Amino acid sequence: MTEPAIDLTDPDRFVRGEHHAMLARLRETDPVHWHATGPGSGFWALTGYDEVAQVYLDHTDFSSESGPMLGGSFRSERDPSAGLMMVATDLPRHRMIRQQLHWAFSQDMIRKVAAQVTTLVEAAIDRALADGGCDFSTDVATELPAGAVMAVMGVSHRDAHELIGLTRRMIGFRDPYFADPTEDERLILAMTQADIFEFFAEVLRDRRKNPGDDLVSRLLGAEMNGRPWTEDEILYNCMNIAVGGNETSSYTACSGLEALIGHPEQYAALRADPHLLDSAVNEILRWSSTNLYVRRGALRDVEVGGRTIRRGDVLTLWNVSANRDARQFTDPGTFDLARTPNRHLSYGTGLHRCIGAMLAQTELSILFRKVADLPTAARLAGPVQRLRSNFINGTTSLPVSFGGPRQKEARHA
Repeated sequence: MTEPAIDLTDPDRFVRGEHHAMLARLRETDPVHWHATGPGSGFWALTGYDEVAQVYLDHTDFSSESGPMLGGSFRSERDPSAGLMMVATDLPRHRMIRQQLHWAFSQDMIRKVAAQVTTLVEAAIDRALADGGCDFSTDVATELPAGAVMAVMGVSHRDAHELIGLTRRMIGFRDPYFADPTEDERLILAMTQADIFEFFAEVLRDRRKNPGDDLVSRLLGAEMNGRPWTEDEILYNCMNIAVGGNETSSYTACSGLEALIGHPEQYAALRADPHLLDSAVNEILRWSSTNLYVRRGALRDVEVGGRTIRRGDVLTLWNVSANRDARQFTDPGTFDLARTPNRHLSYGTGLHRCIGAMLAQTELSILFRKVADLPTAARLAGPVQRLRSNFINGTTSLPVSFGGPRQKEARHA
């Protein structure tokens, strides 16, 4: 029987869970694979741990300025956020932006976020227990980014969820729940980005009149190379932090709970041993690999894994595949909460390692400690709905039950 063709651009292959087999084939036979998308066009798909790490750590030969994800042409056309947004900026400017944004991820801010997230998660789970269940994706997991946005941006709970709705639509532009599938994808992205900019523009207008101890107020007073930040720089980087934080922590939370439910012996071990929490969170991150890949552009001809990458070529670094590489992880197909060492690439590595990594670790630790301490283990209460995306491994509906008088219906029912 002929194996199906490999297509890493088809989001439905990811919804059906076919990507693990596709990526495993590449990892084992062609870890630096040219993925043609048309005559003379395509991109490189890097699937081995060593090859992915090599490009992550090489900031001389590879650029982030062609944008973080695939879209349209697969040549390295300049992204409109290049040089403005941290994730789409190279040295030396990247370091200057990162230094200015670091305040949002300081130890003081992490403590503030932890307090806010704890309050929201405890209230959400108490409601779920009273109801006997919930849609974990929308009723509980989104409280992680909500707490972070409230603390970092200084906005209300309602406004935080409005922003989460916008970033979900932006990332889920191919999912029929978030966007009309008959609309042009580029138009959906452009319109949603404009809505996010307008959200932050409104915050900017308020902070100019009423400055506070929040990131937007700080960026209004910040300088780079002796000049104030432009409004575009502030808007792009607020969006960068919002999208990066809103989608990854909540979707990782969903993947993590689903993995625990699917591996009851691991779930029981976490419930029995509080000291397992740190390694458990890292295994959940490896297993989930929420940010499936990142994009890079070649600045010059360079060799990776025995293949010659030409200047201008686009590369995709498949975190989800690198995190299942048997050359790096013993028995990588096993969900093992005690796994150590666990040098997963879910946060990336090198210069562009996720600036919010410690914040995400804190949020996920709070949630899974609470989940482990529940009087009864969670159980699936209906079909799981996947985000239609080849960029983010998301769960848009995760109905669970905890026992109790009644259960809420899943959002997609």
